[in-house]
Amino acid sequence: MLKKIAVIGFGSTMIGIGINGFILPFHLINGGFFGISLLLNYIWGLKAGITFIFLNIPVYLFALKNNPGYFYNGLIGAIICGLMLEIWMPLNGVIHMPIMSSIILGATIIGIGVGVMLRSHISPGGMDLLALILAKWSRINVGVIIFATDAVIIIVGLLFLQDAKLLYSLVIVSIVGLLASIITSFRGIRIYS
Repeated sequence: MLKKIAVIGFGSTMIGIGINGFILPFHLINGGFFGISLLLNYIWGLKAGITFIFLNIPVYLFALKNNPGYFYNGLIGAIICGLMLEIWMPLNGVIHMPIMSSIILGATIIGIGVGVMLRSHISPGGMDLLALILAKWSRINVGVIIFATDAVIIIVGLLFLQDAKLLYSLVIVSIVGLLASIITSFRGIRIYS
């Protein structure tokens, strides 16, 4: 249990830093419920972290019925991720980098956080939890499922906000999805003496 708490703390911190320090300053979005929360923040000024937690409730109720293990780990992961999104909010606008550098660094930080959590079967959010369940049922890599849903969210955001800069968000979800795929696929290193 202590290992899971450490993984949730590390992953959530990475996600909070990546989004607030590198993605929010350019008004870009990530995928999943993080992306939806950021869209609602940009459109109506809702607090992204709190919105993220509330968006997850229906998915976690579904998970409770279908896979209680994912439910408990994911619920804790979603709450901590939502709180970290709010805790690290002061980073927004502190780090000044060109947009592409910010996107690459931010997405890498987020991708590591998401990948580490998914590798331990802990969902950092509802869409990721759905991706874990779908991956288990379909045997499609969880990173591929996440990328597909994230691309849909970005396209919807582009339609609502009508800001071509949101196309940069496709780079974000590509990097996050790639890192999640790599980290969840990595079997580990065995050292023989």
